Amino acid sequence: MYDFAVIGEWIEFAVRWTHVITAIAWIGSSFYFIALDLGLHRDRNLASGADGEEWQVHGGGFYHIQKYLVAPASMPDHLVWFKWESYMTWITGFLMLVLVYYLGAEFYLVDPNVMELEIWQAIGISVASLAFGWIAYNTICKTFVNANQTAVMLALFVVLVGMSYFYTSVFSGRAALLHLGAFTATIMSANVFFIIMPNQRIVVADLKAGRKPDPKYGKIAKQRSTHNNYLTLPVIFLMLSNHYPLAFATPWNWVIACLVFLMGVSIRHWFNTHHARQGNPHWTWAVTVLLMLVIAWLSSIRHEAPEAEQQATLGPQALVYASAPGFEDVTSIVQGRCSMCHAAEPSWEGLYWAPKGVVLETPEQIAHEAKRIYLQAGITHAMPPANLSYIEPAERQAIVQWFEGADGSAPGI
Repeated sequence: MYDFAVIGEWIEFAVRWTHVITAIAWIGSSFYFIALDLGLHRDRNLASGADGEEWQVHGGGFYHIQKYLVAPASMPDHLVWFKWESYMTWITGFLMLVLVYYLGAEFYLVDPNVMELEIWQAIGISVASLAFGWIAYNTICKTFVNANQTAVMLALFVVLVGMSYFYTSVFSGRAALLHLGAFTATIMSANVFFIIMPNQRIVVADLKAGRKPDPKYGKIAKQRSTHNNYLTLPVIFLMLSNHYPLAFATPWNWVIACLVFLMGVSIRHWFNTHHARQGNPHWTWAVTVLLMLVIAWLSSIRHEAPEAEQQATLGPQALVYASAPGFEDVTSIVQGRCSMCHAAEPSWEGLYWAPKGVVLETPEQIAHEAKRIYLQAGITHAMPPANLSYIEPAERQAIVQWFEGADGSAPGI
């Protein structure tokens, strides 16, 4: 019978897979329609009354696409809606937040060296911050509804800078950047759910009732869709950041996150300008490269942690593993087979930082990473890579027996 740790890992994998699939579908359709809208030929007097048209070729066939600025004269029989890609991306993303950061709050969400929080407090802050993000953004959009859209984006950037600093002052570095991504993705999905789809339903209802739809609804929906377009690339970076300690395990992580948003804007500006046939502003690539170099420099600044911060603080779950039978033997195994790489200053040639930011030098650190050690070196043979440190089968078995023998571990639950 599979134990809880293995089953939990597969559930997380399945949800993550679904999340990636739906995100690809959402991002792909978003990028496509923004590029299509910008590239429409609007200099033609179309008999259909459409605002613009475009001919495209794909998959061995030709497509003739027309866009109506407000709506066609009558409701078509078959109308395709693009909404579930967005909804399912957010739903599966939130499930990932629950599985990894809420259920594993002691290990991944709360860092006592950043802020002493009870698990329920950390989860409460997490949920409340996501709701705050939508309220703040929506308020900005409604307040500056007729303002230059650059001003709206600058106001949003100020909010994102503030949230970057807030998250890194409350959560672990890994959780902080991930939450900033979730904060932004919540705004994007809420745009679809609360603004874009309702506005489109109003237009459809007017058509069915024989009324002429108000063009303001389409204008507002397009505004929110454009905002989503510029926020997509930073969200992807932030979601990937938890795999790269250079991004999150630095005192400048909040600055790095802010610069990532600027990179996303500069990249999308080039593509959007190009698709609109308004030129090729290559300076945006120079700006993007410069920003990336600044990020790389910030990540490489050495940070000496205060002495109190250098000792891992054990929570209730980690204490269970630290007091379980066989922990001393496992500590010796890990220190002998793993800590040459998983160290504050790795001794393995060619390594300059601990892989994934996981340090396994002290008993406290080993207890804190119990589940990872069990899955990576006990159940599977993923670690050490290619078994470069020659860990023995008996040593792997000792790791398995230790983890499964701990009170509250998989078999007993």
